[in-house]
Amino acid sequence: MLLKINNLKYTKMIKKTTLILAMFVAASQVFGQSKTKVDGVAVVVGENIVLNSDVQRFKEELINKNEGKVTISDCEMLEEIMIQKLLAHHAVVDSVVVSDADVDATVERNIAYFTQQLGSMEKVIAYYGFDDENDLKRELKKIEKESSLIRGEKGSIVEKVNVTPEEVRVFFKSLEEQNSLPEFGTEVELAQVVINVEPSEEDVKETVDKLIKIREDVLNGSSLRMKAVLYSEDPGVTQNGGKYTMTRETQFIKEFKEVAFSLDEGEISELFISIYGYHIIQLEKIKGQEIDVRHVLINPKVSEAKLAEAKSKITKIRDSILAGDLTFELAVKKYSEDKDTRQNNGIIINPTTNDSRFELTRIADPAFYGRVSNLNLNDISEPYYDETERGLKMFKILLMKDKVASHEADFVKDYVKIQQMALQKKQQEVLEKWNKSHVSETYVKINEEHQACKFKYNWGKE
Repeated sequence: MLLKINNLKYTKMIKKTTLILAMFVAASQVFGQSKTKVDGVAVVVGENIVLNSDVQRFKEELINKNEGKVTISDCEMLEEIMIQKLLAHHAVVDSVVVSDADVDATVERNIAYFTQQLGSMEKVIAYYGFDDENDLKRELKKIEKESSLIRGEKGSIVEKVNVTPEEVRVFFKSLEEQNSLPEFGTEVELAQVVINVEPSEEDVKETVDKLIKIREDVLNGSSLRMKAVLYSEDPGVTQNGGKYTMTRETQFIKEFKEVAFSLDEGEISELFISIYGYHIIQLEKIKGQEIDVRHVLINPKVSEAKLAEAKSKITKIRDSILAGDLTFELAVKKYSEDKDTRQNNGIIINPTTNDSRFELTRIADPAFYGRVSNLNLNDISEPYYDETERGLKMFKILLMKDKVASHEADFVKDYVKIQQMALQKKQQEVLEKWNKSHVSETYVKINEEHQACKFKYNWGKE
């Protein structure tokens, strides 16, 4: 959703079995829902039930995601699901707090993703076998709440786990002795010069006038929901009609929250501006600490003349750098309009790792990958147009500041990565120890059909 802070892209390719398992417990029950009669209870863990159909659906999900190559047995699949249910059970026992507002926001984002993939809400409802949109949302909320409980419980288990430099060294040495040092893919470090494309005063006035007219229409009896569907540029509007449920803790931008919570029920705000554009909000309902609001968001259009002007400017900057009249770093300081990279010589930070390195094979955006993959060290890309999720338009050039070919792990050069691997291993060991101790103190009932399974943990209390 456009207004959420740090909204990450929902879809990621999940390849590791453990991640697929977590995703299954959190969401894939919806994928195979189709309202068919369940085929019996496989196990009970605490107060959580695992159905035989859950195991089958997970197996189908694994087959799809691994192109038919599945090496995990039905018993192993069942145990991994049981571990997730164990975490969910103890999250409730340990009073892990889950925000209903955050659950609602995630559900809206998931529905937006499903709708984008299938084309319409009606197709989503039909494909997954639900009766209506409310039925789908109820199921998604239940699943997302359990997923949040699992994440919260796992986080509390490993939150104090860390590794010392000596532990990192020992971990690396063990990999070296086993001849199992990982291979790291080609990594790049990039810098950029950015020229923003700003709307003209006429463009802004046109947007303001349009929103003022929409507000007047609503005050005179028009539906803000219909206005949002027709005019709002919030990507979520096709799924929610511009409506959001929020509390003061929900991670919406400051300007939006301040206006929303200043309104009385039924009141519509004056026009206001945020980093996303120009808004009006109507407070539809107050529900204790929660409110339902609906809004319209419009960004000023940018003229072709403004686009051409920005492209010409950055092309001249690139030409000056290539001619030797200007260094890339000086061009960043003199001309770049990106506040996040301007003070850092234009270097782009990888949002996933928070450092300046990008592994080429992990760049998810095909267009960005295409621009970067063929650049050699010190090459500068052709100028190109880009646009942020907030609607900010710009032209950019990229500098290949560093490029490290794929290589076997090196303790000095790759220390940060090796440290992270050592931490993950230690966290997994802590989780396994937690699993073992909590299996023994949790009520577990295994269906006779699955009692022959050779589990890793002593679920049968033998």
